Amino acid sequence: MGRKYFFFDIDGTLTERETGIIVPSAAEALRKLREAGHFVAINTGRAHYKARKFFDENGFENMVCNGGKGIVIDKVLVENSPLVFDDAVALYEEAVAKGYGVLVAAEDSEKVWTRDFRFYDQVGIRREPTVYIIDEHFDPRALERIYKMYIAVREEDAGCLEMLPRLGHMWFEKDYCLVQQDDKYGGILRMLELTGGKQEDVIVFGDDTNDMDMFRPPFYRIAMGNGHPALKAVADEVAPANLEDGIYRVCEQHGWF
Repeated sequence: MGRKYFFFDIDGTLTERETGIIVPSAAEALRKLREAGHFVAINTGRAHYKARKFFDENGFENMVCNGGKGIVIDKVLVENSPLVFDDAVALYEEAVAKGYGVLVAAEDSEKVWTRDFRFYDQVGIRREPTVYIIDEHFDPRALERIYKMYIAVREEDAGCLEMLPRLGHMWFEKDYCLVQQDDKYGGILRMLELTGGKQEDVIVFGDDTNDMDMFRPPFYRIAMGNGHPALKAVADEVAPANLEDGIYRVCEQHGWF
């Protein structure tokens, strides 16, 4: 058996969602895959800074992050591309003009910039660690780059933002939209380009609709049993649930160890 290239989503695939802790059998599967000589990587929408703690604590060396635009090889961040700048600025200005609060992540960190307290007044504090920088003179055009934005608009009202479809976006929280890169598939292709891998040797594991982008042939696509029905429908195989040792059992059955 030749070398395979494994890419794993984090939340709900490698980890228990409620605790964020890696499933012990999944950790053992990762160890055995590495020992067998396979390429093992995370593929996550999380920003690099946000994924790095999990990456380091669980012995990873390779990662696709930042929605496909961040590439870590041998523990080194070699690429981390921001949003298309002009599109991001145009969306920011449109959202602000229409009365929505907007937070802007201009660097790979917990910091976000905003002009006023409008986002807080509309949806409250974000549900993850955040450093807020309030600057009444804030102008995104003065930035060098924009990695993410958070807009206080619900999904049912998103049609009023004409620029929104130009950029990757999703609702992890019902009260606000996360604008970020959305190219997990492209991230895998870039990783293969940099490491000399082949598409037909790729195996992907995921559980939710944000993994749909990497569930494309010729990759071998494995959805977790606890996953979203839409992802299961396009998978080559549905594993048992992650808490039922799904990753370990599938890898063992295929002889990947």
